Amino acid sequence: MFKFFKRMKTIVSSELNSMLDKAEDPVKMLDQFLRDMGEEIQEAETAVAKQIANEKILKRKADDAQAMVDKRQAQAEKAIVAGEDELAKRALQEKKEYENQATLLKLSYEQAENDSQVLKSKLDEMKKEYQEMSLKKDSLKARAESAQTRTKINRSMSSVGGDESRRGFERMEEKVLRFEAEAETSEDLSTQSRTLDDEFKKLDSDVDDELAELKRAMGRE
Repeated sequence: MFKFFKRMKTIVSSELNSMLDKAEDPVKMLDQFLRDMGEEIQEAETAVAKQIANEKILKRKADDAQAMVDKRQAQAEKAIVAGEDELAKRALQEKKEYENQATLLKLSYEQAENDSQVLKSKLDEMKKEYQEMSLKKDSLKARAESAQTRTKINRSMSSVGGDESRRGFERMEEKVLRFEAEAETSEDLSTQSRTLDDEFKKLDSDVDDELAELKRAMGRE
């Protein structure tokens, strides 16, 4: 379990560049790695809890065996006082059996207690590493998102200055210039047309004035 956790940490620390080179999304992969780590921690917590429970059971059994040793010792002494040597011998015999049990159980308890301390220490280490990787994940996610954004912007900027875009821009510029030229031409034609009409109106006005002047001279007004 703990070896798997260390392998997971190694993957996150050393294989990020490999993920970036592939089609894998590093943000999603980092989230998955942390989820796997979290599951390993939960399994480790369960194992530690079981070990501590086993330790407590052995401690209680060792204490019970030692209590029976003390009890049989007291009973043997009481039997001797009562002159019951045979009863005292039976009590001492059971005392010896309980002493053997107490010795074995005490050794088992001490070993279980040591194992519990080791597991708790490793669990604390796993949790510490998880917190460190969680913080690192946030930093890596921010860096990955920033890099992806910069890549998109750079690609957009490069496409803006591309030959196809430039040719399209120039084509539209030519079209606008052509529209402007056509507008100026139509204005010139309109001006010429108005000037010609004005000249004819002026001519008609001069003839009318001349006719009126002639009639006055001939007394024909």
